[in-house]
Amino acid sequence: MARKESITREIISEGAFKLLREQGETMLTARKLASYIGCSTQPIFRVYEGMEELSAEMFQKARNYYENFCMNYEKKSNVPFVDLALCYIQFAAAEPNLFKLLFLAAHDDENTMYDLINGKESGFVIKELRRIPNLDMNNAGMIFMKVFVFMHGMACMVTNGEFDLEDNETTDMLVNVISSFIS
Repeated sequence: MARKESITREIISEGAFKLLREQGETMLTARKLASYIGCSTQPIFRVYEGMEELSAEMFQKARNYYENFCMNYEKKSNVPFVDLALCYIQFAAAEPNLFKLLFLAAHDDENTMYDLINGKESGFVIKELRRIPNLDMNNAGMIFMKVFVFMHGMACMVTNGEFDLEDNETTDMLVNVISSFIS
């Protein structure tokens, strides 16, 4: 009778994602993960062909986690893009290691920054563009670029601990700046 494997793909995947969230992508090594979940490296390499495969899976888990975060974010603003920007900034604050993996690391052509922010099927950016009255579609890309540069800067400041505005101050700043972009 074959021995039952006690370290499953699910255990490894959940442990890797937890380690990624806590310590960041650079700390996601086979040895650190094995120590973290209490096994040798052998079960990791029995389940995954290599760390590249595990890293790709973690990227997709992080992407899905971000999308779920955005889907569950409470929308409050009547100004297009303000809620998306607030959600993005709050994600950076709540999950700095996932934010760095998704939005501060280089990716392939299938995972552009725009694709990540817009969501797989969610169309977060498209929904916000549709909220702009009388939008000239020739200007849509530039409007998003301006909004993105501003919100991304704020989110990066959050991950570095250099953003000390209160929520209401952040909201007011976003409303003022984004309103100027879309008017």
